Amino acid sequence: MATINTFEDLGIWQQARTLCTEVWGLTHKGSFARDFALKDQINRSSGSCMDNIAEGFERDGNKEFGQFLSISKGSIGETRSQLYRALDRGHITQEEFDSAFYKCKNESKDIGNFMRYLRNSEKKGQKYAGRN
Repeated sequence: MATINTFEDLGIWQQARTLCTEVWGLTHKGSFARDFALKDQINRSSGSCMDNIAEGFERDGNKEFGQFLSISKGSIGETRSQLYRALDRGHITQEEFDSAFYKCKNESKDIGNFMRYLRNSEKKGQKYAGRN
């Protein structure tokens, strides 16, 4: 596994950033741009995913990081649900939905895998260095 020094090194954060950017792009065109409540909510939930990964990483402890990853995973689920609303309201095409939905599903799976890795890791973060 590659050395991780910052949250920007994490593949799950990089994927979340890509998804957040895609969602932002979808919300700024056509009728979606005028559905202010849904536009705001889906942008907040997709942004929350990447932000919680970053915040959890900066906590320097696996247990806290795991809690923030769980919140991040929940935010991805929320984004996925909002994508259905956007599709049902005709704001996005089936193709746009499929692309973002696939990224959400993949991100959720990868965050879950990373959470399992942290739970089983011998390294507990700098916060717990020297503690048993």
